[in-house]
Amino acid sequence: MSMDSSNDRLPAPDFADMSVEQQKAFTEIASGPRGALIGPFAPLLRSPELMTRVQRVGEFLRFNSSMNPMHFEMCILLVARRWNQQFEWSFHQPLALEAGLPLRIVEAIGTGIRATTDIPPDLDLLWEVFEQVDQDSVVDDSTYSRALEIFGDAAMVELLATIGYYTLLAIVMNVAQTPAPITPALPEKAEGRKT
Repeated sequence: MSMDSSNDRLPAPDFADMSVEQQKAFTEIASGPRGALIGPFAPLLRSPELMTRVQRVGEFLRFNSSMNPMHFEMCILLVARRWNQQFEWSFHQPLALEAGLPLRIVEAIGTGIRATTDIPPDLDLLWEVFEQVDQDSVVDDSTYSRALEIFGDAAMVELLATIGYYTLLAIVMNVAQTPAPITPALPEKAEGRKT
């Protein structure tokens, strides 16, 4: 799925055209660690209070979470692949590599085929948690116990919240047809085991 800016259903309005509430929400996000109104926050700005509350959750997850940054970025790529979300893939693929996620794992996520060899146990476990949440809406007892042991309570909850948060953003941007930044494209999904 590829979108260009001409298809953007809910682009960011000009500041002068925003309501007072939208201007306040815009100013808060632009003055925070993101530094701008980007991606999902343009369509979400139509409901400025919702955008503010949503972006605060994301700000915590992205900038203050107890998760290992590599785990965090891998989780986002798994969600981007699941929802064919080009903006999140384009934005976070370079961040995942910078956080130390091996290129072969990034490529496997991109194709939609779970890496089965030469994958570190923590990354394999994260992928398993994601697949179980995505396919079964739960995590089995064995996987959950191993995840708690490897990630800890707080990071486990934050991992699940990250899956939910980026799923929300993916749905909003897919429906709004939010264009992706010009960076690495999400490859076509290969046939094989689903992520």
